[in-house]
Amino acid sequence: MHYTLDKKEKYAVLKLHEQKLNTLISAELKSELLILNSQGYINILLDLTDTNYCDSSGLSAILVGNRICRNANGNFIVTEISEPVKKLISISQLDSVLTIVPSLDDAITQIAKATSVN
Repeated sequence: MHYTLDKKEKYAVLKLHEQKLNTLISAELKSELLILNSQGYINILLDLTDTNYCDSSGLSAILVGNRICRNANGNFIVTEISEPVKKLISISQLDSVLTIVPSLDDAITQIAKATSVN
């Protein structure tokens, strides 16, 4: 799995550098999200700028990130998603479960607001 990780004080940004978020990638993504959480990151931003395809195992990995952050009273935000991925999330009715924002800057702003309240 190709990705970059930008760890800040209040959040971590995981930018996936893969065109497809599928079975070949999802297990590694889940592991990386769990590792981040175990390191104390309860606010994780998943940047899918480069991802044009996602299957059910990819959605499962995204849901793992959402669950671990929520269970830690944090935030999991998916950002920069392509139209095909957005459609899959909508068809799966996960758009009401996941926090999705258009840009990474918007996601960082949202985290800043959420962490200043806590």
